[in-house]
Amino acid sequence: MKIAVVGLGKMGMQIARKLSEEGHEVIGLNRSPEPLAESATYGIKPSTGIEETLQLFGDEQVIVWLMIPSEIVESQIEAWLAVLPQGSILIDGGNSDYRNTQKLGQKVADAGCNLIDCGTSGGVWGYQNGFSMMIGGDENSFLAIEPIFQTLSMPEGAYRHFGPSGAGHFVKMTHNAIEYGMMQSLAEGYRLLKEGPYQNLDLAAAGNVWQHHSVVTSWLNELAQSALTENPELTGIDGYVAESGEARWALETAKELGLATPAIQASFDVRLASQQGEVNFTTKLLAAMRNKFGGHDINNGKS
Repeated sequence: MKIAVVGLGKMGMQIARKLSEEGHEVIGLNRSPEPLAESATYGIKPSTGIEETLQLFGDEQVIVWLMIPSEIVESQIEAWLAVLPQGSILIDGGNSDYRNTQKLGQKVADAGCNLIDCGTSGGVWGYQNGFSMMIGGDENSFLAIEPIFQTLSMPEGAYRHFGPSGAGHFVKMTHNAIEYGMMQSLAEGYRLLKEGPYQNLDLAAAGNVWQHHSVVTSWLNELAQSALTENPELTGIDGYVAESGEARWALETAKELGLATPAIQASFDVRLASQQGEVNFTTKLLAAMRNKFGGHDINNGKS
């Protein structure tokens, strides 16, 4: 299939590369030129903007995957809608608030196009392992572009269409909120080992044992164990832990529904406190894990 990928950052580049290398015709757009030059080495056709991209599609259906920060999704969609032919499909593959996605889905539909929301997980390992994709939007549009998701899920990823506009982002939002709580529990546990009554425990060794079919065996524990193997004291990590919106939205939704989410709330509060200087071994390990799966800057919340 022919598809344009807008935003060639850490995950966007992997998505474009994986699609290109598996036989899809990929057009790449990015604000800065350096990623465009890199993308060309993967067989991706660089484009300077929307108009050129539309010319490259010719008479074929226009499919555009947006892999950009949530705060600019609406403005980007409006810019595309101003020139897109009817029947075009826009995919928001980033972490957007599902409530905004519902509104944008209607706006896109009113313009004669379709918006697919695709919560995308897999971090910087998605290219190698396959992405996990949680999809919402018009089912016929999803079926029309399903080969894209099939490719991106290879070899060990997965995808599923969950319902109308916003459903994919809702499932991904919940996934990330769970992630916050799981990461927090692991990091607190490793801190307990480090600062508990037994001196000089080998934290990485404990993590290695846990990773062999214990109840807490997980990719997150594997990443924590890897970080502790490489840097047992987490030297050089300041302990600032960013929050990118998804847990906040999940907590807002849970409050609206009258649902208690104390574990997610506590993990969210720890991240906010770390940004005010309340840091310790727990928050340092949280930062290290974020770096491991997402390539986020290990200090100062930069990503």
